[in-house]
Amino acid sequence: MMDDRSSKLILVPILAVLFVMIGYQYICPAGSNSCHFKTEEKFRGVSLLSTPYQDSDDFYRDQDLEDDSPPKLSSKFNFTERDLDRHVEFNIKGDDVIVFLHIQKTGGTTFGRHLVRNIRLEQPCDCKPGQKKCTCHRPGKEESWLFSRFSTGWSCGLHADWTELTNCVPVIMDKKEARRNKRNFYYITMLRDPVSRYLSEWKHVQRGATWKTALHMCDGRSPTQDELPTCYSGDDWSGVTLTEFMNCPSNLANNRQVRMLADLSLVGCYNLSSMNESQRNHILLSSAMSNLKNMAFYGLTEFQRKTQYLFERTFSLRFISAFTQINSTRAANVDLSETVRKRIEDLNYLDMQLYEYAKDLFLQRFQFTRQREHQEVRLKRREEKRWLREQRDQVRPWPPKHRGGGNRGGRVGGGFEKETESDFPATTEDYTSQVARCIG
Repeated sequence: MMDDRSSKLILVPILAVLFVMIGYQYICPAGSNSCHFKTEEKFRGVSLLSTPYQDSDDFYRDQDLEDDSPPKLSSKFNFTERDLDRHVEFNIKGDDVIVFLHIQKTGGTTFGRHLVRNIRLEQPCDCKPGQKKCTCHRPGKEESWLFSRFSTGWSCGLHADWTELTNCVPVIMDKKEARRNKRNFYYITMLRDPVSRYLSEWKHVQRGATWKTALHMCDGRSPTQDELPTCYSGDDWSGVTLTEFMNCPSNLANNRQVRMLADLSLVGCYNLSSMNESQRNHILLSSAMSNLKNMAFYGLTEFQRKTQYLFERTFSLRFISAFTQINSTRAANVDLSETVRKRIEDLNYLDMQLYEYAKDLFLQRFQFTRQREHQEVRLKRREEKRWLREQRDQVRPWPPKHRGGGNRGGRVGGGFEKETESDFPATTEDYTSQVARCIG
């Protein structure tokens, strides 16, 4: 049995640590964003304690994010760390603008609605019932932080491509806001498996869609009828068969994703006589790959949860509700023979190469971001433990000298007993979680 002196020696540090714990929780309540430990340590340029995401806040568990992954394959492309790290310092209160490049039938309508209705903002977009557009103003300003069909409408033309947007957006923003600020434009887009996207566009056109009001502006003008012949006579192409759809050589559904992402000025816009087909295709694909890689963000329709995860980590913006993966689409219900599928792949062989590149880069970015986040969490926990040890050391009484001979507890040459982790009171799990939420 312990005597009164031993009991007091144990009780004092326990009470002292509890006092520190209670005081810290009072100063830094759960959910606070203002409490940070001071540390000069850095990990790959990011503060150890700066990760703004806690597991309890995420809609998806680790397993959810892994469930929609294909078997892990080594990358076919030599991506650098700079290619993989896409975090940007998006200043919604300043002059930064997100520009959404909406490619037809890539799930862009759904993603566009997420941008205006599903982001947790200090000043949410104002979306009135019955109106197609929402007002997405910066906090305290009548300026838009988002350029998309659901916020600014088709201001640069219906489904404007990269060539059109990069020339048009700065001009439109200056006109809308009547002042010329130096803005940072962060381009984003969505891509989709080329065969599925092609079939989805065919079904959409079959129901009467035309997009014939699209401007296709390039080098200051739209293409002539000779440069871009229509595939149908009359008002639309409703009722078109898949064979007829594939047989039109000027059908913009062919390799649409490459055309939408490339700088068309490099190939003489829609003038096919400016260079041979092989050279033109090489330039278009290279340009599309480069522009895609350098965009602030892009998602893939087939990976909704990863798309949500990467967007949130790229812009430090959070969605209110989780994305839903829908695989039962009209395109998925089309029965294709191998011959027809091969024909579609041949018609979209540039898109096939772009998508292979995009999917590889997307999954590499996801893996890179997850690994870095896990490392930061581990280092943050290590820093928390170090801080707690320092607090215990500050309140722990000086251990008494042991009288008499012997070498109890590892004492050497009349020194003090060796301290072990068991000498300190254990921190409760609830308190650790409070600190984690507080400093996250």
